[in-house]
Amino acid sequence: MFFTLAGIVERLGGELVGEGGIIVQQVAALENAQADTITFLANERYLSKLKSTKAGAVIVGEDLRSALDVPHIVAANPYSYFAKVSALLNSEPDTVPGVHPSAVIDSIARIGDGVQIGPCVVIEAGAVIASNVRIGAGCFIGAGSTIAENSRLYANVTIYKGCTVGARAIIHSGAVIGADGFGIAMDEGRWLKIPQIGGVKIGDDVEIGANTTIDRGAIEDTIIEEGVKLDNQIQIAHNVRIGAHTAIAACAGIAGSSRVGRYCRIGGASGIAGHLSIADQVEISAHTLVTKSITEPGTYTGAYPFEVNRDWRRNAASLRNLGELNERVRVLEKALELRKKGK
Repeated sequence: MFFTLAGIVERLGGELVGEGGIIVQQVAALENAQADTITFLANERYLSKLKSTKAGAVIVGEDLRSALDVPHIVAANPYSYFAKVSALLNSEPDTVPGVHPSAVIDSIARIGDGVQIGPCVVIEAGAVIASNVRIGAGCFIGAGSTIAENSRLYANVTIYKGCTVGARAIIHSGAVIGADGFGIAMDEGRWLKIPQIGGVKIGDDVEIGANTTIDRGAIEDTIIEEGVKLDNQIQIAHNVRIGAHTAIAACAGIAGSSRVGRYCRIGGASGIAGHLSIADQVEISAHTLVTKSITEPGTYTGAYPFEVNRDWRRNAASLRNLGELNERVRVLEKALELRKKGK
């Protein structure tokens, strides 16, 4: 698939500067681009690479309009425009309707028009698969679960009973939706399992990464609102609610009954303790541990940067003694104040 530069602007907007007949067949990075590719620049720090690129065209912001001689597209947000161009040039193939002979589909499951079901798929009683859904090899759809139209499940996705997946969802291989939450109670020296009777509700346009797990609610549902983007290997515990259009990077963990607001960004390997509330428009830096609720928008960081091991050990020892050091400083400050008063 290819487009002319003018054709791209016609479909996606932006302002064309230079020759519109340039043929674009693929996107590329600045340093590896060739004459039939398009690249982008969103940061002036990479201006030197821009000057040496072999790309046939470049996407830039208004501030770099006059920084290059090759044909270019001026866009308000070069990175998002680049994403749209990449989607245009790398569109998914159309769904090929049909059911593989090895699939096992219960007689009272409902399958919509244009659905593609791959090898060894299992769909249990009462499940509802809407039109144009693609289900990859080895997927399991539990009893009473619902998958809305135009969603895609890659190979080996597991959706337990009674879960709901919205329209245009993308769920990558190994994801598990609706496993039991970690509900246990101590009873006479032994752990007693608490039945997890809620479900999982996933909104429209959600993407869930490979091997990410979303537990079903203990009583009420775990809810992932529309437009949420989850990276690989994330753990979402029971009764969590993730607000619309929030993005969470790999290996983050969110403990039970916490609430994350809308348009939040949570860095990789971060952790949010249970029963907390995170406001809208909060950014949590990578490796940050959140142990109390966040009530105001902003960026929050708790990571301890790495350093040479011997320095880290010395500083870690100091951190362990901060309470004692703080008390010593308080005593010294009090003595100094008394001395100033001549006592």
